[in-house]
Amino acid sequence: MTPPQSTRFEGHAALVTGAGRGIGAEIARRLAAEGAQVLIAEQDPERAERVAGAIADLGGTALAHPCDVTDPDSVREAVRHAVTAFGGLDVLVNNAYRCSPGTFDELTDELWVRDLDTTLLGAVRCCREAMPHLVASGHGAVVNIGSVNGEQNFGGDAYSAAKAGLASLTRTLAGAYGRRGVRVNLIAPGTIRTPVWDDQTTDLDQVATHYPLGRVGTPADVAAAALFLASTDASWITGVTLPVDGGILMSNSGLLRSFGFDPEP
Repeated sequence: MTPPQSTRFEGHAALVTGAGRGIGAEIARRLAAEGAQVLIAEQDPERAERVAGAIADLGGTALAHPCDVTDPDSVREAVRHAVTAFGGLDVLVNNAYRCSPGTFDELTDELWVRDLDTTLLGAVRCCREAMPHLVASGHGAVVNIGSVNGEQNFGGDAYSAAKAGLASLTRTLAGAYGRRGVRVNLIAPGTIRTPVWDDQTTDLDQVATHYPLGRVGTPADVAAAALFLASTDASWITGVTLPVDGGILMSNSGLLRSFGFDPEP
């Protein structure tokens, strides 16, 4: 017998940034599947429309809205649009980011500013505009999409610093708004198989050999965690960083092998 569809977000409104593909699109789809009305806040209007259309085809409720998180006016308008269309806002997912390639000595000031402005300050702007509405909802939740790069050195210096700042912001806002009914948490994904890898030379199957669970992640892995943290199932959880990383933060298989240990006995 098919289990009943969960309706954890029935009557809830959500805004997801960077929701035009990959992790953001999957989170938006899953929120809508569980009853939420979702604003697809995405810099690329065509991507936003595709995701919203796909959700509608499955019977969900989603609106596409162009949003550049580096522009305060654009963020303000996206939040206003969600509140006007849905009657309020209960969930904010900060997923938009930029990751500039290059080593530390190759990253210019311009690239550092771009990564920080999108990944960290973009989330600051979204939280600042959304917070009054999340407070008003009585059960507001913010889920920030961080990275294992913000926890350990995996390259991408500017991106990693921005994600580490996002983890700090999570703790700060969780402490500041907890008594006003808003929970703020962060997910730190490991390597996730998304379209961003399509134009790169990295062999994700080779990358997977370094993960204790033997594979890289999928957008569905991150979405499941995001929906848990956004839901009342996590009503007594705030200020945490939840690794969704296949175990990579707790095991270094390459180092183990260099000492002659087999990480897979």
